[in-house]
Amino acid sequence: MRGMSETILVTGSTGFIGVRLLQYLTGERVKVRIFLRFESEVGVLPDAVEVVRGSFSDPESLARAVRGVDRIVHLAGVTKAVDEAGYDAGNVMPVKNLFAAIMKHNPVLKRFIYISSLTAGGPASEGIRGVRESDAPHPVSAYGRSKLRAEIVCQEHAAHIPVTIVRPPAVYGPGDKDVLQVFLMLARGVLVLPGSAAKQRFSMIYVDDLVEGIMMAARSLQAVGRIYYITSPGSLSWDDVIAAAKPVLGFSKLYKLSLPQPFVFFLGTVIGAAGSLLGKPALISRDKAYELVQNYWVCSPELAGRDLGFAARTTLADGIAKTIEWYQRKGWL
Repeated sequence: MRGMSETILVTGSTGFIGVRLLQYLTGERVKVRIFLRFESEVGVLPDAVEVVRGSFSDPESLARAVRGVDRIVHLAGVTKAVDEAGYDAGNVMPVKNLFAAIMKHNPVLKRFIYISSLTAGGPASEGIRGVRESDAPHPVSAYGRSKLRAEIVCQEHAAHIPVTIVRPPAVYGPGDKDVLQVFLMLARGVLVLPGSAAKQRFSMIYVDDLVEGIMMAARSLQAVGRIYYITSPGSLSWDDVIAAAKPVLGFSKLYKLSLPQPFVFFLGTVIGAAGSLLGKPALISRDKAYELVQNYWVCSPELAGRDLGFAARTTLADGIAKTIEWYQRKGWL
């Protein structure tokens, strides 16, 4: 238990990871402040959570948000946008404006922790070892490029404000709606996958393990100025996910369908173009298609283990069982 001496500002607290982070922090009895957009619905907030409403383009509300806090965990961002400008508005501008507010109103901040993404580093060239923090980044999508640009903004301020960047891979757990789509298909005995399902390998992390890793990075002096992949060990195949889900979902037969890359690009182009015409981010775009067909979204937990002593505790079988049971209780599955 830490004393009530520390105040932590969390942005993006209503998102899937944010909700779990708030639960974790309030369990630790630190003071928590959240920065919420005016239109954000607040569910049931844990006690002792202070709410500051505003927008990332409003210096006054940002000043109120950053003043007097010890650490900032910046989770807010967008994963879908119509174009690069939309991604920049959701992922880069908030970071720039947060730093402007910090420099002016809280120059003694102990740590700014930016939650980036494996997509900022880009896919690995092979599926075993995965990418490491020392590898040159090569994002393959507009989303990944915007997260990398936000990282660069963090690094530009690192001489004045202690910064740590965390790049999670695919995150799953109670409350997630993205990985839910996979379980919905499995429950029906069908799995449609973009690209080469037999070849694809990926890293995943259970949300509570990620939250723990984020806070270890936020408090470690070793982590100042560094980037970390916070992930479970090992690279996973679709067969691993199917094997973990099968005892919980109880499907007997499974039909797997791999969509060839050209078809995925075609779908992405058509659906993405329709989205652009409507001015709405599409479920899949040509850009997202590039992310989906990659074979090796794998990253290494080695540096986080060495520097932070981080090791993910949740096995894939346990994590998937907990997640599916939660979906079933909520009637999502």
